[in-house]
Amino acid sequence: MRKVAICAPATPLRRKYAEAVAAIAAEEFPEIQLHFHDQCFESEGHFAGSDDVRLAALLECSNDPRFDAVWFAKGGYGSNRIAADFISQIKEEAREKAYLGYSDCGTLLGALYRADIGYPVHGPMPVDIKRDGGSDAVRRAMSWMSGDDSGIEPSLSSRPAVAFNLYTLSMLVGTQFMPVLEGHDILIEEVGEYEYAIDRLMFHLAENLRGASGIRLGEVTAIPENDRPFGADAEEIVRYWCTRYGFDYLGRAMIGHSSANRIVPFGLEARAAPA
Repeated sequence: MRKVAICAPATPLRRKYAEAVAAIAAEEFPEIQLHFHDQCFESEGHFAGSDDVRLAALLECSNDPRFDAVWFAKGGYGSNRIAADFISQIKEEAREKAYLGYSDCGTLLGALYRADIGYPVHGPMPVDIKRDGGSDAVRRAMSWMSGDDSGIEPSLSSRPAVAFNLYTLSMLVGTQFMPVLEGHDILIEEVGEYEYAIDRLMFHLAENLRGASGIRLGEVTAIPENDRPFGADAEEIVRYWCTRYGFDYLGRAMIGHSSANRIVPFGLEARAAPA
């Protein structure tokens, strides 16, 4: 049986979502045992508890040898505030685990990948149960943790890959957590940003990337309506910056803030489903 610890490094999870995910696991995935840390349900301002509380829960889940994987409960801003202390306090028991999540938690995935710790994996989180078709999303994640790789993003090539929210990846640039991405396919997605903001983020990212094999665009959803048309959609924006900076534009991917969100293991070692 695979034991999976769930904590919330950024914002809190509602108990009803945890209960819905636990019910699916109990009925359909007897080979998985989920452990929701009580910290998931704490609230302090914007966050799922103070920085100290969130860090303690993340370290507890990661350093506990009983757990095979750590599943981030939810995104939302906040994981960057504890990333440095997290990486510096990881113990040996944390180094063979899979870490699964996306959105803001891409900060932790990037930091882990940079430090060569564990197996960072972009994929659905428990909070996705609230989406239309969300039960399929959490099933996809639990299936992967059970050893089924059918939920992996189908466009992945033989090259190593990473997947990030565009805003999150752009914020990692220039920090101690930015992974080295030479030779990687970089998959990006975005939600809730104006097209001009996507253009600005792509400028910053393209200016600072070196040696990536190419960029693939996932879903771009909930784009606000600006006071005037920008003149290019998200795909045209990404193509423009790829051309300007000499990156291959690799096409589209099924990742993003929806129930269609697919799984992208970082690099190559984590791509085989866990035993």
